[in-house]
Amino acid sequence: MLRLPRLWPSARAEDATPAPALSVLMVCTGNICRSPTAEGVLRAKLTAAGLGERVQVGSAGITGYHTGEAPDPRAQRHAAKRGYDLSALRARRIAPEDYEHFDLILALDGEHLAHLQAHAPAASRARVQPLLRYARRLAGAADVPDPYYGSADGFERVLDLVEDACDGLVESLAAELGSTGAVD
Repeated sequence: MLRLPRLWPSARAEDATPAPALSVLMVCTGNICRSPTAEGVLRAKLTAAGLGERVQVGSAGITGYHTGEAPDPRAQRHAAKRGYDLSALRARRIAPEDYEHFDLILALDGEHLAHLQAHAPAASRARVQPLLRYARRLAGAADVPDPYYGSADGFERVLDLVEDACDGLVESLAAELGSTGAVD
């Protein structure tokens, strides 16, 4: 006899949100500047393209120095000027399980990429790539530079690079999901 799972009284099938079809993890050093910025930008662009429910987005750092902290106030301030809210995000360190949970793990610079590739479990299902692989207008930049010790211009440069790469990434994800997902 086939037994169907019992739904809680308040749960109805038509209210169920389908599981995301794809998942993306952005990774930088401490998960307080670059990767949370990339997470916030990608979430917004996916929502604008009608893919917000189909793609799960997260971020992490290769170190745990800032675990539990909100993104750097400067990163939040610059992102907010462009319409991105990072305030609910909290830093965390990448975990071995992330290589199984996420379809795509995107490194913000070459050192992160090398670290992620070196620490990927043998049976990892995740594709590990540089985020800037998806850049269109600013193609040619190798890394998203760390703005932590620099001026306000550094946070603006991060946003420029991340927005460009996320536009290309949304187009790629839309194609993979069979959606139009056009991005301006």
